Amino acid sequence: MKKVLMVAAAGTIAGAALTSQLAGPLLAQDSSDSVYEQLDLFGDIFERIRAQYVEEVDEGDLIEAAIDGMLTSLDPHSSYLSPEDANAMRVQTRGEFGGLGIEVTQEEGFVKVVSPIDGTPADAAGVLAGDFITAVDGESVLGLTLDDAVKLMRGPKGSEIVITIVREGEQEPFDLSLTRDTIPLIAARARTEGETVVLRVTTFNEQTYPNMKDGLEEQIEDAGGIDNINGIVLDLRNNPGGLLNQAIKVSDAFLEEGEIVSTRGRGSRDSDRANATAGDLAEGKPIVVLINGGSASASEIVAGALQDHERAIVIGTKSFGKGSVQTVMALRGEGAMRLTTARYYTPSGRSIQALGISPDIIVEQPRPAPPTEEEEAEDEAEEDNRRNLGGEADLRGSLDNDSLTDEQVDQILEDRARAEDAAALREEDYQLAYAIDILKGLSALRSE
Repeated sequence: MKKVLMVAAAGTIAGAALTSQLAGPLLAQDSSDSVYEQLDLFGDIFERIRAQYVEEVDEGDLIEAAIDGMLTSLDPHSSYLSPEDANAMRVQTRGEFGGLGIEVTQEEGFVKVVSPIDGTPADAAGVLAGDFITAVDGESVLGLTLDDAVKLMRGPKGSEIVITIVREGEQEPFDLSLTRDTIPLIAARARTEGETVVLRVTTFNEQTYPNMKDGLEEQIEDAGGIDNINGIVLDLRNNPGGLLNQAIKVSDAFLEEGEIVSTRGRGSRDSDRANATAGDLAEGKPIVVLINGGSASASEIVAGALQDHERAIVIGTKSFGKGSVQTVMALRGEGAMRLTTARYYTPSGRSIQALGISPDIIVEQPRPAPPTEEEEAEDEAEEDNRRNLGGEADLRGSLDNDSLTDEQVDQILEDRARAEDAAALREEDYQLAYAIDILKGLSALRSE
């Protein structure tokens, strides 16, 4: 039976793919009397509920709840997918889904945000990785399964929803109002900052590797060739994971040889190893990988592979720590089950389950507090002073600099503009600016 593996975080807002064939029977033959006794007990309880519960119940819902309970008792990532959820997951894997734009897991009965997705309602509303969602439209999610909690957050495009957030560092829970939307998910975007190509990878779906490859090649062409860039920043922050094969392709894109990842299941048939093939899209240029607590699963596979092969410097904060692989198998009736079937290991043989990937250089992303009125007034005064002070060139009758050609003056002005852009980026995204500075330093060392 064909299997499609995924290494996404546990939420079902964005996710994985389904097998194309029916799974085998859910229950294998077992001669053990105790197993049959337990099944008889299940049948007895089912009949009593159907006949004696205070209200009439839907028999199909009872069976689905029992199956889901059996799967969710195993670990946070195994679950039953109803036909509706299974179909939604097929759509999500192709790169478009409806909802708020957050990837979630479950911790201590509450919904925990693994990461918001760039450009989505959740991202715009200020939802952060590590937030706990304790209520949806005033209804507590405590005690609900993860899938049931996610269903509360789903709804028609344009409809409003209020989620209650508990955040570390905040004394009281607070509400955020969001408007649901259909979210086209661009898996990878590319841009150039100075001489550095920045590849922002938001998820691992069927579009990820093609998006990344095309974007990188376009940036290199616009720069006039690979020799005109000093390196690549692979930004995996708040990337919750996705398809295993896409994580392998992204890793392989920058590795010439060696192991990328190994998966080890209960039996030898459930174990596998992926190796790199010759060819490096970056042609040996240095790489910095950015991660944080919202980088999970497939993101950790990529970061771990490039780190173990010393192909990249990993910068940021410790990743999420999801080191298991789920197989999504179709079932009778168009439903599916998501079952944890293996653990994955980086090339050095380490499992990151519950530990995460540790960066080579820890760089925290400051969370700027809104400025007070006094601070805003001081900033304005400082800006006025800078404008008023000027420089030697602003003094009446100052001498010209006759030692430089026009081309040299233009170069100085260009360098100054780049430095000012870098300073502005540090205010906007300190971790990314730090990564770009690392590549500048490496480029300077290489040119000596």
